[in-house]
Amino acid sequence: MNLHYLEKLGVDAFRTGSVYNSVIGGEFNQAGTGEQFAARSPIDGAQTALFQNASVEQLNAAVEQAEAAFKAWRTVPAPKRGEFVRIIGNLAREYKEELAQVVTLESGKILPEALGEVQEWIDVCDFAVGMSRQLHGLTIVSERPGHRMMEQWQPLGPVAVISAFNFPMAVWAWNAMLGLVCGDSIVWKPSEKTPLCALAIQAIVDKALELMPEVPKGVCSLIVGGRDVGQAISEDRRFPLVSATGSTAMGRSVGETVGKRLGRSLLELGGNNAMIVSETADLDLALRAIVFAAVGTAGQRCTTLRRLIAQESIVDNLIERLPKSYSSLRIGDPRNDGVLIGPLVDQGSFERMQSTLKTAVEQGGEIVYGGERLTDNVPAGGFYVNPAIVRIAHDAPIVQEETFAPILYVMTYETIEQALDIQNNVPQGLSSAIFTESMREAEFFMSPAGSDCGIANVNIGTSGAEIGGAFGGEKETGGGRESGSDAWRNYMRRTTNTINYGGDLPLAQGIVFE
Repeated sequence: MNLHYLEKLGVDAFRTGSVYNSVIGGEFNQAGTGEQFAARSPIDGAQTALFQNASVEQLNAAVEQAEAAFKAWRTVPAPKRGEFVRIIGNLAREYKEELAQVVTLESGKILPEALGEVQEWIDVCDFAVGMSRQLHGLTIVSERPGHRMMEQWQPLGPVAVISAFNFPMAVWAWNAMLGLVCGDSIVWKPSEKTPLCALAIQAIVDKALELMPEVPKGVCSLIVGGRDVGQAISEDRRFPLVSATGSTAMGRSVGETVGKRLGRSLLELGGNNAMIVSETADLDLALRAIVFAAVGTAGQRCTTLRRLIAQESIVDNLIERLPKSYSSLRIGDPRNDGVLIGPLVDQGSFERMQSTLKTAVEQGGEIVYGGERLTDNVPAGGFYVNPAIVRIAHDAPIVQEETFAPILYVMTYETIEQALDIQNNVPQGLSSAIFTESMREAEFFMSPAGSDCGIANVNIGTSGAEIGGAFGGEKETGGGRESGSDAWRNYMRRTTNTINYGGDLPLAQGIVFE
């Protein structure tokens, strides 16, 4: 396997013999001392690298370094911190093609999607640089004469980031770029399925540190570790904030552990996303949105469309047209031009898909299209599947669960009120959409009585969020918000200041204490 793009990025510098280093940042650049594991590409199952997980003891040393870096970084003016992020963004632009190749290698995304992910990192850098001059508070009227109140936002501390395989660069950027301009240091535990993506990012950060040597070296560090390291991060009081992206089960564990020590957790977890298609909808437009949202990234996005809720009068039309659209999609090696769907990330993902489809049939579902593994015209060793379409009742128990694979459940409704009840009656609340030409339906969908999700789109699919908006959802999705809008406040602490510029000392609420 020719991995020349890793050499161009400088990833090969992160080696100790045949093993890639697992603790990187500042004065650390060393192999882990934990269990050894082989990183493999979902494209063909081939081994891409050998790692040893970092140990909890190595994590402790890295956190000490992050604490020291934070104490220096927090006093650097925010626009100067933004200059460091600007350099990182420019380097990501310069190495965009190579970075995307690593994303495709490790996550199985088609190259255009991988390029889009790197572009998202670049865009977040631009957003954060502008934001570095806008970390503003408030001036508040005081009830006491000769007094003024104001609100300030201050750097929070070392921030831990735990991320998943499906967006191995973008999720780090959402957190790290904002955290850096806010004055925090960052300690990152990436998915063990995408460690080379993490090394590629760290190589970019190291290049930026060379260009701006006054930045504390430990401001961004990387820990490739297992569950023991993740647990230790959650338990560590030196992290005032742990940002975790992944499954609901993982997030629940992180949230409970961080909550016990009264720390903050920013959780962006599973989605069980729905699209309502009204009888007034532009079906050609809806069909295009359905296909990308349901099968893009082989159904391995947290915003993937899982449930299609179609009005009774049009469902047969959709059921007839969807398989035709699916059958035209080219499935194969994600590095090849014209391929639109790559592999599932591993065998476990394939087996969960098959188990889910079996359960759906047992609960009265009908597989209208797909679901099987493909072996012709695809790389051997990878798990390539035909995306599945399953017609099923909305109250089948399996519909309550998110399976990280390209399975689209199709169900029906009579009234818009019923459609929203069906949409909202699941434990997750990330992304949602409606296709309609009715202003009343669109406004009702976005109203307090409408979608209960963090993302509610009209005439656009459930996936493909822009970085300018806050990203995240409700219920078992975790309640956290990352990326745009005012998500930067997660990475700071708020102080309320009262200044007495008069000669007296009146008390609030008219209290007299003489």
